[in-house]
Amino acid sequence: MDIQSWYAKGTTFVSGDTSVFYVREGKGIPLVCIHGFPTSSWDFATVLPELAKQFDCIVPDLPGLGISTTPMSKDIIMNQTDAVELLLDDLGITEAHIFAHDIGDTIAQELLARKKEQKAKVKWLSAVFMNGGMFPEVNRPRIIQKLLGSFMGPFFGRFLSSRTYDNTMNNIFSQAHPPSKVFLESSWNLLLNNDGRKMIPVISQYLEERRTHIKRWRSPLQHPEIPMAMINGIEDPISGLGTAQFFQKLQPQSLTVFIENSGHYPHVETPEAVLSSFFKFHKSL
Repeated sequence: MDIQSWYAKGTTFVSGDTSVFYVREGKGIPLVCIHGFPTSSWDFATVLPELAKQFDCIVPDLPGLGISTTPMSKDIIMNQTDAVELLLDDLGITEAHIFAHDIGDTIAQELLARKKEQKAKVKWLSAVFMNGGMFPEVNRPRIIQKLLGSFMGPFFGRFLSSRTYDNTMNNIFSQAHPPSKVFLESSWNLLLNNDGRKMIPVISQYLEERRTHIKRWRSPLQHPEIPMAMINGIEDPISGLGTAQFFQKLQPQSLTVFIENSGHYPHVETPEAVLSSFFKFHKSL
């Protein structure tokens, strides 16, 4: 599905100065799909038709990405998590599964941390994570990510170009499944239209937040209260094999799937393998 069709079939929820675009499709128990940085809900377009056959899928754009917005200058993950909860509350969602990628993994960790504190607004039933820097010990962000997340971020952000974006994406996708020209052009233009050169340095601060809140966000994984799984494209140089192995060591009882010839975006690169693993996990519940 092209990006124009994706956004044509979605809806925007507005609450105060927060607006959240989302696509909702399917029937069954709700499944909240949380995308990665710096892309959008469109990442799930390829796998959504199959997911929607078994779940009531809710796929939002995170604020600052896609076309969603909310005031942000610090506490990036907290603000984005609040926006997700606002949307789900408006939709009347009381229980749901999680399917997350990249920065979405960290938002899922915060949602589960709130569950442990009995402050969650939704009863979370399970969580599946894909390639994200959940474990700072083994996460390997690119140099451009570190620069954008530093105090010099706003300066470097002004000079971001489609060439830099394309090079970064090509480096984190697998060689077997490089990003298509359509994916690169569409996701870059979408980012620009949502003030991307300004927002990317702001959101990039979440890299440091992962270290600041490491105990809070690690706790739900060390002492899981719900079933969890990891689906990982192991060719990812940022959060690939090392992340999957760390999760497997942390949760030996849980399903960890190592997808070969797949990089940082396994659901875009190898959707059939991701869907097979996802449904295998859910059949085991």
